[in-house]
Amino acid sequence: MNLPNKLTITRIILTVIFLFFISQNGLVATIIAALTFILAALTDFYDGYIAKKYNLISDFGKLMDPIADKFLILAAFIAFVRMQIVADWMVILIFGREVLITSLRLFAISKGKVLAAEKGGKQKTVSQIVVILTVLAFTIFRECGINQPWSFKLEAFWRCGIDVLMLITVALTLVSGLSYLWNNRRLVRVE
Repeated sequence: MNLPNKLTITRIILTVIFLFFISQNGLVATIIAALTFILAALTDFYDGYIAKKYNLISDFGKLMDPIADKFLILAAFIAFVRMQIVADWMVILIFGREVLITSLRLFAISKGKVLAAEKGGKQKTVSQIVVILTVLAFTIFRECGINQPWSFKLEAFWRCGIDVLMLITVALTLVSGLSYLWNNRRLVRVE
C-alpha cells in the first residue's frame, strides 16, 4: 500500500477520533476535535498531492479518497446538527448528494470503471471544509466565553455567518452533484 492510500486510511481513523472529541463537553475536547479535523483535512490535501507528484494514483485511491472525504465531512455535519448549529435540511441535501454520487461510483466499479473526482467536487469539498472550520472556531470561542459573557449579538453574528456559508456550500454541493451526474450520464443510460 502506497503513502497516499495510507493517508486516506488515516483520514478515516482521524474521523472516528474527531467524532469522539466533538461529542464531549468542554474547551479541551473541542480544541482536540478541531485539531483532529484539521489534521484529517490535511491528509486529504497531501494524499492527492503525493499521488499526482509521484505518479502513485491507484484505483483504490480513486475510490477510497472520495469516500474518506465524505465520511469526514458528513460526520462533522451530522455532529453539528446534533449540536443544533446547522440546519438539518441542509445536511440532508448534502448527505443525499453524497450517497447518490457514491452509489454511481460503486455502480461504475461493477461495470469495470473507476470514476475520479471532478474539479467541481473538489471545490465543493473545500467549501465544506471552510464551513466546518468556521463552526469549529465558533464552538471554541463560545466555550471560551463561558467565563466571560458570551453576548447574544456575537452569537447571532456567528450563526448568521455560518448560515450564509452553509447556503453557499449546499449550492456548490448540489451543482457539483448535478454536473457529475450529467458528465457520467452515459454510464447510467437505460438500454
